[in-house]
Amino acid sequence: MSGLALALIFAAAFVHASWNYLLKRSGGGTAFVWLFAVTSAVIYAPLAAVVLWWTQPALTAMSFVLMAASAVIHTAYFMLLDRGYRTGDLSLVYPLARGSAPLVTVTVAVLLLGEQPSSIAIAGALLIAAGAVVLTGNFRSLRESGSLAAVVFALLTGCMIASYTVVDKLAVAAFFVPPLVQDWATNLGRVAITTPLALRQRQELRAVWQRCRREVIAVAVLCPLSYILVLTAMVFTPVSYVAPAREISILIGALFGAHLLAEEHATRRLFGAAAMLGGIVCLAVG
Repeated sequence: MSGLALALIFAAAFVHASWNYLLKRSGGGTAFVWLFAVTSAVIYAPLAAVVLWWTQPALTAMSFVLMAASAVIHTAYFMLLDRGYRTGDLSLVYPLARGSAPLVTVTVAVLLLGEQPSSIAIAGALLIAAGAVVLTGNFRSLRESGSLAAVVFALLTGCMIASYTVVDKLAVAAFFVPPLVQDWATNLGRVAITTPLALRQRQELRAVWQRCRREVIAVAVLCPLSYILVLTAMVFTPVSYVAPAREISILIGALFGAHLLAEEHATRRLFGAAAMLGGIVCLAVG
């Protein structure tokens, strides 16, 4: 993996963990998710227009199919992630959701996309996933704390992460959709899908906007930015390397949860973080 790809992925990891922290702190909900999606669509529309005008990509029917598929998967991702944060800690849901995705992504990339990661890179992906498991703790502690529902939502979120990663990799690498355009179109599709749900909560929309306006705007900017950086890396880097490497955000998210939200088990999570850092080294070498 090149130094540029690693720089893009590490920057994306910090931005990604930051907007997840803001989502958790805000309390989330369908109204919040819809508001930041609409705000993001408005903010990034001029940039998407400039990119389309400048690059003039030859978009095909399959390009639009992939955009639509990504919009559906991303909608499920955000709704599941939001439910996870409303039922569990950031330092539990975030690592488990992010850590479960690389193994699924690497498997799909090898079986369906024909990628051939080295044995060291595969070991790195496994090490990252193992570190995420250490971060979350054992089954008994999860059951006793009433966090099993959060774990289920986190694992389902991980499946969505793996799914949209593969779909978007095809869009930007095989069908040459500009990364910013792919993300903006996906976000616009998510707005269309969730608008009927949001309109049923008009009073809640106003209340959330008044209470969390700054968080809405911040997430609207940071969420697409983090993924655009990742999509840019995927243009010239195999997805089986990018997907696991970006999970360094697990360490950042766990630290945010432990120190900014005063969540527990910081020592154990540091061991998990060390395992993930080892995985990142393996990916870089591989």
